[in-house]
Amino acid sequence: MPLPQLHQGGHHFGQHGDDPEQDPRSQQGQGQQRPSPLPVNTTRKARPVAWIIAAFCTLFWIIVIVAGLAVLIIYLVYRPRLPKFDISTATLNAAYLDMGYLLNADLTILANFTNPNKKVSVDFSYAIMDLYYESNLLATRYVEPFTAHRAQSIFEDIHMVTSQVRLPIAQSQDLTRQMSSGRVSFVVKGLFRARSNLGRVLRYSYWLYTHCTITVTGPPSGALISKKCTTKR
Repeated sequence: MPLPQLHQGGHHFGQHGDDPEQDPRSQQGQGQQRPSPLPVNTTRKARPVAWIIAAFCTLFWIIVIVAGLAVLIIYLVYRPRLPKFDISTATLNAAYLDMGYLLNADLTILANFTNPNKKVSVDFSYAIMDLYYESNLLATRYVEPFTAHRAQSIFEDIHMVTSQVRLPIAQSQDLTRQMSSGRVSFVVKGLFRARSNLGRVLRYSYWLYTHCTITVTGPPSGALISKKCTTKR
């Protein structure tokens, strides 16, 4: 009678106990999964901010367009033009050189500030005039503030006096020849702070620059012979 093969049965039992598919603990561990986080709805939070930004941009562009149209209409109604500067007369009262190169001169000019606008007045809050001989500054004169009303010209007497201004030798010789020939040339430069008044509400300020070249006869009663003036912003 053969003996029972216990070792085979025992070996089969061991394999059954080690099978992970039959292990209830392994099945329990696989069945337990970590819950996934719920998605955050950012659309609802971002939508009000986007609407606010869009409304702000729309309002901004509406204001810009309305303001631009208002400025254009006002410009077409008033058609503002820049004031003009001119020299009506000039008199060279005195001019001589000490030691051959130190200039003493006395020049009087009648300046003409013209407002060509028929609907706009212009305020001059700052005005300063400089007198040059070639590139040498001879004198500076400040003009008191004034207003040029519509289509009005304002005349100002400007007295330029220079004393002991040193000139280079070459320019001193040129000035001596000009006084001998009776044709002396000077340069007058101006810097103005102007403000145009378009009605009672709209006003804008700007700088004006003027450059004039004048030629006068010799002193003591040198009269204006020729002039050329330009005014620009």
